[in-house]
Amino acid sequence: MTSVIKVPPLVTVFGGSGFLGRHVVRALAKRGYRVRAAVRNPNLALHLLPLGNVGQIQPIQANLRMRWSVDRAVQGADCVINLVGILHESGRQSFNAVQEFGARAVAEAARAAGARLIHVSAIGADASSHVPYARTKAQGEKAVFDTVGDAVVFRPSIVFGPEDSFFNRFAGMARLSPVLPLIGGGGTKFQPVYVGDVAEAIARAVDGTVEGGRVYELGGPEVRSFRELMEEMLAVVGRKRLLVSVPWWVAKIQGRILGLLPNPLLTADQVELLKRDNVVSEEARKEGRTLEGLGITPQTMEAILPTYLWQYRPAGQFTKTTLA
Repeated sequence: MTSVIKVPPLVTVFGGSGFLGRHVVRALAKRGYRVRAAVRNPNLALHLLPLGNVGQIQPIQANLRMRWSVDRAVQGADCVINLVGILHESGRQSFNAVQEFGARAVAEAARAAGARLIHVSAIGADASSHVPYARTKAQGEKAVFDTVGDAVVFRPSIVFGPEDSFFNRFAGMARLSPVLPLIGGGGTKFQPVYVGDVAEAIARAVDGTVEGGRVYELGGPEVRSFRELMEEMLAVVGRKRLLVSVPWWVAKIQGRILGLLPNPLLTADQVELLKRDNVVSEEARKEGRTLEGLGITPQTMEAILPTYLWQYRPAGQFTKTTLA
């Protein structure tokens, strides 16, 4: 008698080697899925292999600007996840090419393969915005729903965790500079969400327990101003720094100058985005389109930040802080 071996479903993850991507890949591997990590340079994605069993995770070359590579990466997949996004433009990696054209290319490839689609956008996506980042995020969402009507779209607030580009960046600045800037006075509200919680929400969508055709807004349990986030970070790293308010017009000039660098700390578009609060909407809360609505209890910053920001303390992990 011939035995039939059931092969686990295959999930293609675009942007699988990035900050959020590696956590998504880990969550999927733990559930037993086969994972195909579609990245621009597979040689830089080898760190993903130990996250699963031998042969369970496979890096593959793909570029959202090259449609044929997207089609190849999706071939045979049961589910497709698009995590790709950029904070600033660089060369041919423009907002339109990555966040609009790229989103449409992934959606069309998923539809052709008969695969389910999960797309990660961002809180602040706005089709009427004059800021290219926010506008193309919204246009990407529209392209996704126009192509795959039952797709699941997640909009996270600022995502934090090991290797994040927010708390790590400002903690690094605090180690070198006696002053930290508060753009616009630091009153903008944020709702930072732990990367592991976002990955869990995406994994549940792959499981099929998240209703499709909807946009989910993911935020943590705490809403804090930019100033409060800096104070929280400084308390964790055990450093005292002067927080100086920077007027919007000054910040915009700085953004235009710094935006000329290859990997800018700040751009003029980011200054504009900081003028709006980055929190979960009341409408999403009422309709259950949040982490809590998905049955996920979000982690607090107080519990997570000390686990990776200790490296910025004066004596590293041996520094005595008031948090203990």
